[in-house]
Amino acid sequence: MGVGLVHEARRACEHHAWLDACVLFTQADGETALLAADLDAWAVAAHLTGDHQTAELAWGRAHHGWVDQSDPSHAVRSAFWLGLTLVLAGENARAGAWFARAGRLLEDTPDTGAADYLRLPLALQALHGGHPRDALSTFTLIAGRAGRAGRAGSAEGVGTAATAATAATAEPPGGAADRDLATLARLGQGQSRIALGDAAAGLAILDEAMLAVTDDDVTPLVAGFVYCAVILACRDVFDVRRAQQWTTALTDWCARQQGIQPYQGQCLVHRSELFQLRGTWVQALAAADDACAHLAGRPGDPAQGMAHYQLAELLRLRGEFSRAADEYRVAGTWGHPVQPGMALLRLAEGRIDDALAATGSLLTEAQEPAATIRALAACVEVALAAGKVELARRHLEELVAGAEPVTTEFLRATCEFARGQVLLAEGEPEAAAVALRASTAAWRDLQAPYEAARATMYLGLACHTLGDRDSADLAWAGAREQFTAIGAVTDLARLASLSTGQAGSDRRAPPSALTGREGEILVHVAAGETNRQIATALAISEHTVRRHLQNVFAKLDLPSRAAATAWAYRHDLLPRD
Repeated sequence: MGVGLVHEARRACEHHAWLDACVLFTQADGETALLAADLDAWAVAAHLTGDHQTAELAWGRAHHGWVDQSDPSHAVRSAFWLGLTLVLAGENARAGAWFARAGRLLEDTPDTGAADYLRLPLALQALHGGHPRDALSTFTLIAGRAGRAGRAGSAEGVGTAATAATAATAEPPGGAADRDLATLARLGQGQSRIALGDAAAGLAILDEAMLAVTDDDVTPLVAGFVYCAVILACRDVFDVRRAQQWTTALTDWCARQQGIQPYQGQCLVHRSELFQLRGTWVQALAAADDACAHLAGRPGDPAQGMAHYQLAELLRLRGEFSRAADEYRVAGTWGHPVQPGMALLRLAEGRIDDALAATGSLLTEAQEPAATIRALAACVEVALAAGKVELARRHLEELVAGAEPVTTEFLRATCEFARGQVLLAEGEPEAAAVALRASTAAWRDLQAPYEAARATMYLGLACHTLGDRDSADLAWAGAREQFTAIGAVTDLARLASLSTGQAGSDRRAPPSALTGREGEILVHVAAGETNRQIATALAISEHTVRRHLQNVFAKLDLPSRAAATAWAYRHDLLPRD
């Protein structure tokens, strides 16, 4: 019975039915002794379906099984995959122990392809330790040797006696194990090129590695590692178009793999970011929630802070300020920077001084170039809100300078948007309109509706300043429609503030449920004003503002200012243009 289950499990692996394989291997393990190759196959199936604990145990047993069979090459491969998954989970000490154990097996063995698997972690350590040139040399050496070994294996029929389980996972006929190694090495070459400042060459190499995944040139085990690394690289150089294209390709590839979970660790977070960019915020929230839940079971994974930060960003944009603040704090407890998100949250809450202070300290910290660019874009916005136009101009110039080495459409759209905001504040509406039109067009070309709506909102202000009311009305109406469709409550309030400031005092009468004063205060809240600003505008005390606002919340059954803003828009309570 046990032997029959093993054969069924192997067939499941051949057909990429990974969930079935896990069930069958589990059943077989209780009835017969599994071969090392079968344990490797079980580990792969478990890893692909997200069962990391089972994968770790199976790889460990496979390693010892290969040692007992006096097969150090396969023992090293089992230890390598176990070590690599531990590295990605943040368990570097245990990973290092497995790599060291594998290395001892090769001390008295002639140099083989297995040794190159152990050179990969050393090259990765050099790459992330600030020595990309050394890393590139090692990755290039490995890629060259693995490529030659793969071609030789294909020509000579190496591995033709491999079991069905091994054929589906670790070392299929035709030298696919060497193609795995070559692809991982090319992945490292691409990452190293990017780190050395040659993003175009690096991305081209990463494309080659990703193509090997979607064309089934490598085993499924490699797919997740390659995809996550490629998406991370695209994120770091702001090449969102490439990230979107490869995500689509991988989604099609995943459809042929039963139960596979390729989006693990940071990939889950980046997937949420791509949904956010596409304007599908419900999916983005679901992906962020999934990332937080998935990573909660992996206490050493540094991606936990990133997941909570991404969730906080979405909540901030949706106007759920209290929840956003909580998630930023959770991200901070995991060591993830809470800026510039927290500064933008304070800005949305009307706490401009706090936002300005946060951005001031933010730029004094050492950061990766991509993080610096994101921070500078936020600093421009906060400085303008604080009325510090010269400071905003300096931030803009730093932003443009930082973006120059990588000329992607995303960065061009970001810089033109910031330029348009600054030019408006400097009293140059014509030049601002040119920059904002360029930004809007670029965002639309990237299929980024939220960012396009933000640029359109400020374009409306530029048109209004130039006396072109019709164009301003059209721009604001378009931005309002898009913000409403996405659920961008925070930007709806900002739009109300911009358009109200330009449109005079023609206000709609409040619904009959509210008094005249309550309706008036609701309009000010929807315009993004703080209680202090409302009190000053209406010549009443802040205590009176709070009392009226509590009445509004109670009468309309609303939980927050953000909900009140959305209610005001739904009931057309904002001023007519």
